[in-house]
Amino acid sequence: MRLSGLWQGALRRRAAAASFAPMNHRLPASLTATLAFALAACSQPAPPADNAPVVAGEPLASRPVMIGTEGPQLPACSSISRVKAGGTDVYWAPGETRAVKAKLAGGVRVSLCEATDDDAWFGVIFPPAGQDDTLCGIGRPIRTAREYQGPCRWGWIKGGTVQLGA
Repeated sequence: MRLSGLWQGALRRRAAAASFAPMNHRLPASLTATLAFALAACSQPAPPADNAPVVAGEPLASRPVMIGTEGPQLPACSSISRVKAGGTDVYWAPGETRAVKAKLAGGVRVSLCEATDDDAWFGVIFPPAGQDDTLCGIGRPIRTAREYQGPCRWGWIKGGTVQLGA
């Protein structure tokens, strides 16, 4: 038995509506809000890495640490200090906080070699993890002040993040 075109169309519409019926139910408002927050969280950037600044990227400036600034009679870097509990970030230049060069844990020994005029930033030299700081070669005097060239790492830390002379 053949159905007329009018009845065929009506049957198709009913069949289509029946197949989508489960989707026509409204979700409770609380579930809708939860799903919306979950989707929004997926579109957010990952949180910054352990203790890294919110803004990151290439440094805008880089300024090597100077050694021998106290004259030829004193060691190249005058003070050995320890990073305070909680650690600190090491930056490429004083005042530069876009990119973290290294992270130092609390208690790590650093050599303070230079400071900004307001003591807000310290130029430090520190050995690679697991190495002795005598490797850095800054405990003896040098004739003229110069940029530190290695073999240890160098950078700038914010004032107040070390225990001086510890």
